[in-house]
Amino acid sequence: MILDERATEICIVLLTGIGDVVHGLPVANAIKDADRTRRITWVAEPAPAAVLREHPSVDHVIVFRKYDGTDGLTRLRDDFRGLRFDLTMNMQRHFKGVFPTVFSGAPTRLGLDREKVREGVWRFSNHHIERGPWAHTQDMLLRFLDSLGIPRPDPLEWRITFSEAELADQARFFDGLPDGPVVGLVLGSNVVRKDWPAERYVELSDAIADRHGATVLLVGGPAERERAAADLIVARSKATPVSTLADDVRRMMWTVGGCDVLVSPDSGPLHLAHALGVPVVGLYGHTNPARVGPYSRFHDLVVDAYHDPDETPDPAATRARSGRMDRISATDVVERVDRAFAHYVPPARRRANPTEDRK
Repeated sequence: MILDERATEICIVLLTGIGDVVHGLPVANAIKDADRTRRITWVAEPAPAAVLREHPSVDHVIVFRKYDGTDGLTRLRDDFRGLRFDLTMNMQRHFKGVFPTVFSGAPTRLGLDREKVREGVWRFSNHHIERGPWAHTQDMLLRFLDSLGIPRPDPLEWRITFSEAELADQARFFDGLPDGPVVGLVLGSNVVRKDWPAERYVELSDAIADRHGATVLLVGGPAERERAAADLIVARSKATPVSTLADDVRRMMWTVGGCDVLVSPDSGPLHLAHALGVPVVGLYGHTNPARVGPYSRFHDLVVDAYHDPDETPDPAATRARSGRMDRISATDVVERVDRAFAHYVPPARRRANPTEDRK
């Protein structure tokens, strides 16, 4: 047995991105639920580390500033000094996960199976999860529980938690918006080829306001292309969308959590919305929604331009398909937003005659 009753200090190495860290949360919950005396330390890069703040199953967070080069590695090593771990789980495919795995000094190091990693990462773990086919990212990470002998939780819980101060900030912000539903539009992802063309958000924004009387929020970070997209949408849209773009992951999180519907390409906010129970319209063309789409709900809201009409979705397909985000029309997305309002938004949040309300 890899994990015995004497193993109380657990280190999780799952550095990035935000969506992957969200998928790791049910694993931390299950480990903690199986034995409340266990302490979980999680190593993550700065933006994903913010997701872990306030989380009830994570006792300590070590931030790895990879882009600081040698200085970042030195600080990471120093952060591990004096800590003792019984088990480290390296959930990363790439070599960057090796550094915290080695610095942890854990005698038991559990990693992904050899076929799933690159750059010889498997050599730095002395135990590996059972080999299996490529699957949804969430299922891939749940395999760590199988190796630990911990049952997979059913239903899954992510338990993303906000502080009282954050909930107060959220309430003030949303109370300041016009009455009625709120729809968030995520403008970018970590890879430009996964983004939806900015000009199509203009038509989408106007349609959402006209059809549902909704306030439209523009959601994202400080990246130049996201700000350029927001400027274009604000300038051209008749719906007066509200930009919430900022270099603040926690603010983005509670903004997503306050929306009635979110529209997003394959991104961290999409997976946060799913975990928070916010209906999310996923826009997929570059990446495979069967592998990185919303995990257990809102599948009927996905716009799938990745697969051809006669193609059976397969989570084992890992290859990116460039140029397919352009195949998604505003009409496709509006249809999914309409479906989200019909099936998931409570009647009390809908407007009976939104077009009339705007006159």
